[in-house]
Amino acid sequence: MNRTELRLVFRTLPFLDAHADLPNGILRQREDRCLVWDPELIGELFRADAGLGHPGSRSFRPLLGPRSLLWQEGERHAAYRRVLGTPLRGRRLQDYRALIGATVHSAIDELGPGRRFRVADWTRQVALRIMATIVFGRAEDEVLHPFARWMDLALGSRYRTLAYRYLRGRLPLPGPRLEELLVRSARTAARENPATLAGRLLAEDGPFADLDDGELRDQIVSLLFAGHETTASTAAWALYWLDRNEDVRARVLAELDRTTDDGFTAEQVPLLQAVVQETLRITPPVPAAGNRVLAEECPHAGGVLEAGTVVTPSIYLAHHRAESYPDPHRFDPGRFLSGRVPADRYFPFGGGSRHCLGSQLGQVEVRMLVAALLRRRELRCVNPRAGVAQLRGHAMAPSPKLRMEVLSCRD
Repeated sequence: MNRTELRLVFRTLPFLDAHADLPNGILRQREDRCLVWDPELIGELFRADAGLGHPGSRSFRPLLGPRSLLWQEGERHAAYRRVLGTPLRGRRLQDYRALIGATVHSAIDELGPGRRFRVADWTRQVALRIMATIVFGRAEDEVLHPFARWMDLALGSRYRTLAYRYLRGRLPLPGPRLEELLVRSARTAARENPATLAGRLLAEDGPFADLDDGELRDQIVSLLFAGHETTASTAAWALYWLDRNEDVRARVLAELDRTTDDGFTAEQVPLLQAVVQETLRITPPVPAAGNRVLAEECPHAGGVLEAGTVVTPSIYLAHHRAESYPDPHRFDPGRFLSGRVPADRYFPFGGGSRHCLGSQLGQVEVRMLVAALLRRRELRCVNPRAGVAQLRGHAMAPSPKLRMEVLSCRD
């Protein structure tokens, strides 16, 4: 491992901040691997994505499973996206509105006056319960508690995660008992409730009716992990940024007072939606958009990237490029109130053929959670200096030390 790679691993965000304004928007980690955030090159990569290789992460492949839909290629990858993506976007999201609302309000009910809570832990619990219900039709503690413990063991400490990766060669696996629970829950859900994601995945007339337990395990782990970790981080960051920007919080509250919408409909709460978008820009829950392997050489402003080069679109660097976002470390939702930002400069959910399946669902969850919490509770951040980013594997969450206190109930 060379000096650049060491700094990227052990001082990730300071290292990225120091390179955000490199003029050609590309940083070589070594001869055959580089980070890219030049808008023109990002656009070319996403347009050509179907013809590129997607090897995934060396540490995350064992964690999520070698046959995860995240690493699939070709027609099988497209089939997974058709089966699992359709219910997670557009009008079909209405099916989850009541579920999200009930889960969010049940969690808020437990936040009485004087209660202090760890923000990221709380949002993670809420988001995991929502995703488990979407996948299985129910959120059973028998499954969720060991799953959450496993995720925390693997990702809860940056130094522990690095130790697993570089000293043991991989992150810890869930163990046979949890794997058995996940697979059994999925097959039970498919029999009892075909409308669940597990039911759609295992539908008798679908392409994955004969999925074996190993591949099914990989998909369920991937859905639960990807379906809650990034959403939870975004919600926690949004609450932090609203606490740090009282004028924005006051304007969001005024917007909520003018509507009875629960946050589900973005058009009814444009400022809240802009808050979510700016949160995704300034503190993207995933700093990079996944590895690509070039099938042929690719010219760019600084030269040529050879065929076989592993390129990683850097979400964090693209979102902190001063040319695209003046004063990039300032939280300003107004950036998203005056028109659509180009997808080659703003891609919190990745792009191309690997654009996140749950991007619309995640934003709905964050809006509904923030809207309900602001309406029902007055909060203050107890220790704002703890509002620093911590990498959880490839995700970027607030420090687990960040806490908020309930000052009063508005019910």
